[in-house]
Amino acid sequence: MSRLIPFFGFLLLVALFGFGIWWNTRHDQREVPSPLINKPAPAYALPKLDDPTQTVTREAMLGKPYLINVFASWCIACGDEHPVLMSEGQRIGVPLVGYNYKDEPDEAKAWLERHGNPYGLVIADREGRTAIDFGVYGAPETFLVDAKGVIRYKHIGPLTPKVIDKELKPAIAALQKEAP
Repeated sequence: MSRLIPFFGFLLLVALFGFGIWWNTRHDQREVPSPLINKPAPAYALPKLDDPTQTVTREAMLGKPYLINVFASWCIACGDEHPVLMSEGQRIGVPLVGYNYKDEPDEAKAWLERHGNPYGLVIADREGRTAIDFGVYGAPETFLVDAKGVIRYKHIGPLTPKVIDKELKPAIAALQKEAP
């Protein structure tokens, strides 16, 4: 019997290795579920990028769904995402709010002038403190907020046409079905 212990140990390791492969093929390793899904968006009062004397609050945004897209001029992946927002932003079906994250305002403004501005409104979080409340890991990230101010969807990484068609548009359509 003692001679079979290494064999059973080997079988156990093979089984664990096989389970690990199976698990990794069934789950997206980049997916980080947000604890804020279906919870109210954090309270915020952030200045507009183009007019820092004016602030935008969560309460002021209530009444209609919108997307918050976290971006920065220093973010390489944001440069990959930006053409998608320029071409798809108007067709998404909800207002697109830019959330400028840990960026110098002049650099952010120059970046938007150079690449185009797909946003109806751009708010700035220069210190990134409100982003902590949103659970932002980095840029780009996108949140779908419903008319009641509840976060209904979060995407980490650049929005692509595939993500927009397969994830974002169905999430927006679900919100429109819920609307009274």
